[in-house]
Amino acid sequence: MSEPGVPAMDVLLGEAQAGPRRMLLNLGPQHPSTHGVLRLAVELDGETVVKCAPDIGYLHTGIEKEFEVKTYQQAVTLTDRVDYLAPLSNNLCYCLAVEKLLDLEIPPRAQWTRVMLTELTRLNSHLVWLGTHALDIGAMSVFLYCFREREDILRIFEMFSGQRMMTSYFRIGGLALEPPRGWQNRVKTFIAGFPSKVDEYEDLLTENRIWKGRTVGVGKLALEDMLDLGITGPMLRAAGLKMDARKDAPYSSYDKFDFEVPTRAENDVYARYLVRVQEMRQSARIVTQALEGMPSGDWKAADQHVSLPDREKMKTQMEALIYHFKIVTEGFRVPEGEVYQVIESPRGELGYYVVSDGTAKPYRVHMRTPSFGNLQATAAMVEGNLIADLIASIGSMDFVLGDTDR
Repeated sequence: MSEPGVPAMDVLLGEAQAGPRRMLLNLGPQHPSTHGVLRLAVELDGETVVKCAPDIGYLHTGIEKEFEVKTYQQAVTLTDRVDYLAPLSNNLCYCLAVEKLLDLEIPPRAQWTRVMLTELTRLNSHLVWLGTHALDIGAMSVFLYCFREREDILRIFEMFSGQRMMTSYFRIGGLALEPPRGWQNRVKTFIAGFPSKVDEYEDLLTENRIWKGRTVGVGKLALEDMLDLGITGPMLRAAGLKMDARKDAPYSSYDKFDFEVPTRAENDVYARYLVRVQEMRQSARIVTQALEGMPSGDWKAADQHVSLPDREKMKTQMEALIYHFKIVTEGFRVPEGEVYQVIESPRGELGYYVVSDGTAKPYRVHMRTPSFGNLQATAAMVEGNLIADLIASIGSMDFVLGDTDR
């Protein structure tokens, strides 16, 4: 029986206690190694995890509901805040979904720019993951090195959009602003030196005896169980399944880029580390191709009902001024229908389900976020292991709590 005011999870774990060695421990929700406001209710027998129950919801923002009171273009700013380490990935998925409903053709220059910046976003996210994951296990130098490169990426985002994190740079129809002058040199300088930085991370970790001792053979989970739990992304690829939406269902011109999908068969914390490190190398490869082969032409769709007119035209042509005023104040109507769009975010399969009722505001927006699915593996992955291995295991999942609670 559950006591009044006591969460059922606490009672469940409490009833299982037996003997003097059993202890119920709250790990989080305010804890650096939970990578956000996650609470893990853990029952311990000595240092062995007997039961583990993730408790989410501490970061719930109601973003999905908030879409319904924003125009389609205004809602782009909400997508930035779902996964704050991959805002441009969420921008892209949402914009692609609405553009499907509008049957809108996006110029090649805008598509390639989206690919380039989304891959820089993947690098940004993986750098934060690697730095914090290494810090969890006691490797402080790697954290400092990763944030050194991340700072360069944030400066590139700021150059394009004026913002370091919540950029809102992708818009329905293309880009928010024309790419700035000089961006090629900035991106070229960064991406030319980045592979050597990855070499530095690997020199510090890949053959490090302490690192391997904490990660090899830890956090294993059967591939069938991972599929049942809805796990996607690097975790699944580290279990040997080569599944990546960029290859399986190409979007935004990804089919024009040459890159590999790294996989491993070991299915442990160490394998997830190796997969993400190789993904960083592949992302750098994609960014280089985008930089060298960037098409010329328009950076937004030539649809005056959706894309804001050029500033100069707005100042000199009455028709352009009227369209600008109507789009900004009223938004644009989207044909009735529903669509589901999937992309490959740094954490796995990200999907946006958008329903239009023919008005200027979405009727419904629902997200299939990878962190939510990946986090479901926590109990199955850590029960029976040491609590130190629990820290390494949840770090290898690379979840973001905003992506989970939204």
